Amino acid sequence: MIVGIPKETFLGEKRVAATPETIEKLIKLGFEVHVEPGAGIEANINDEAYLKSGAQIVSNISGSDIFLKVRAPSPAEIEKLKPGSTLISFIWPAQNPALLKLLCNKKINTIAMDSVPRISRAQKLDALSSMANIAGYRAVIEAAHHFGRFFTGQITAAGKVPPAQVFVIGAGVAGLSAIGTATSLGAIVKANDTRPEVADQVKSMGGSFVNVKVQESGSSQTGYAVIMSEEYQKAQRVVFAKQISEADIVITTALIPGRPAPKLITTEMVQSMKPGSVIVDLASEQGGNCELTVPGEVIKKHGVTLIGYTDLPSRLAKQSSQLYGTNLFRFLEEMCAQKNGVIHHNMNDEVIRGATVTFSGEITWPAPAVAISAKASEAKPEASTKEAHKKTEEKANPFVFIIAALLLLLVGLYAPAIFVTQITVFILACLIGYMVVWNVTASLHTPLMSVTNAISSIIIVGALLQTSSEDFWIQILSGFAVLLTSINLFGGFAVTKRMLDMFKKGS
Repeated sequence: MIVGIPKETFLGEKRVAATPETIEKLIKLGFEVHVEPGAGIEANINDEAYLKSGAQIVSNISGSDIFLKVRAPSPAEIEKLKPGSTLISFIWPAQNPALLKLLCNKKINTIAMDSVPRISRAQKLDALSSMANIAGYRAVIEAAHHFGRFFTGQITAAGKVPPAQVFVIGAGVAGLSAIGTATSLGAIVKANDTRPEVADQVKSMGGSFVNVKVQESGSSQTGYAVIMSEEYQKAQRVVFAKQISEADIVITTALIPGRPAPKLITTEMVQSMKPGSVIVDLASEQGGNCELTVPGEVIKKHGVTLIGYTDLPSRLAKQSSQLYGTNLFRFLEEMCAQKNGVIHHNMNDEVIRGATVTFSGEITWPAPAVAISAKASEAKPEASTKEAHKKTEEKANPFVFIIAALLLLLVGLYAPAIFVTQITVFILACLIGYMVVWNVTASLHTPLMSVTNAISSIIIVGALLQTSSEDFWIQILSGFAVLLTSINLFGGFAVTKRMLDMFKKGS
C-alpha cells in the first residue's frame, strides 16, 4: 500500500505528519511512501531529507491508499482522496459533524487521532498527549517571553529578585508539562485539578497542589475531567480568585472533550492581578478558560498580558512532527502486524474501533465506551477497616496452628538433637528474613530485588547462627555464606539507591 504525506494547508500550520525517521520505519513495515513537495519545509525538513529516508517526492498523492495528516482535511482536500482509502488525522468529530458526512459520502475510512481511547495499550498512539506535552512546555516559554523578569529568585549585588509565582489550572498532560518546565526555571508553582488523584503527580513535578474544600471528584471512566456541581464550582471560584490574585503567571488547560472550554477566570480575577502578569490560555481554541481571551492573539487588558495562541505545538514544529509522526507509525504498526505493507482495519480491536469515526460508508462515531481508569481510591472509614481485619481473622484457620504445633512437638520428642537445632535455625531464619524485607516500603524495591533480598536475609541469618558451631568446616562454610549473601544484599541496595537517585531533581 502507498502512504501519502500531504503538505498541510491550514493557515499557520507548520507541522507535517511524517519525518525522515518515521518514514524509514514505515518503509520497514512494507509501505511505499509518497511525500508532497515542500510538505516539511515549515518544520525545517527539506525534500532531500525525505528522499534519503526512502520516500518518493510526488506532486499528486491522490492515488495513495493511506493518507497521514495533522489537521482535519478541508472539503477540497477530501475531494482529492481516493474512495475506499484510509485517512489518519486529527478530526475532532464532536465539533465537525459536517466533515464526517463528507468523509462518509466519499467512503473514506477515517481514524481520528483525537479519539484514541486512553487505555494503557494505546499510550504509544496517544497523539493528544504528545501535543499537550509540547503545548505545556511552550506555554511556559511564551509566558517567560512576555513576563519581563526572571522565573527563579536571585540575590545579587544590585538587589533581591523574588521567584515568579505560577498557578496552573488543570493538571493533565499539558498542565504537568507546564509545572515541570516552570519548576525547572526556578518558579514557585501551584496547581489545581478536579481529579484528586493527580495531586501526587503535581508534587512529583515540583509543584504544590491546591485543594478545593468540597468532597467531589472530577474523574471519569474516559480519563478526562467531567463537569462539576454548582457547589464545587462556587468553591472553586473562591480558591481561584485568591490564587490568581497572588500569581504572576497563570496557565490554564481545562477542557472537556466535545464541549466549549469552561470559563474559570473572570474579568474581576484578571483585574486583581499585578500589572505585568501573564495568562496563557491553552483552551483558547475552544473559546478559552478566561473571559477576556481572544483566540489566536496576544492582548493586554488591565495591565495583564493574555496569550491566546491556538498553535503552540506548531511553534515547535520539528519536535511536534517527530512525536506525532511516531504516534502515526505506531498506529499503522498496530494495523499491519504482518509487516507486509497491508493494513487490516480490525473493528473488533477496541483501540482501532475507538478511533474509527467513519468506516465503509458509515459514520461509526461515537464508539462504544471503553473503561479507561478507575476512580481515585478514597480513604476507607474506620468501620470498614475493622470489618476488613475481622474478615482476615475469620479466614485464618486455627487448626493450621494446632497441627503445626503438634508436628513441632513430635519433632522435638523423637528427632535427633542436631536436627532439632537445624530446624529451629531454619524457622528463625525464615521468620526474621521475611519480617526484615517485607517491612520495608515496597516502592524501594523492584519485585525481583525484594525476593532475592528476602532469600539472602534467610541465608545470612541462618549462616550467622551456624558460625558458633564447634565443627570447623561448618564455621568455614557459614562464614563463606555470610560473605556471599552480604555482597548480594549490599549490591541490591546499592542498585536500588542508584535507581532512586535517577528520579531526584538535579541528579
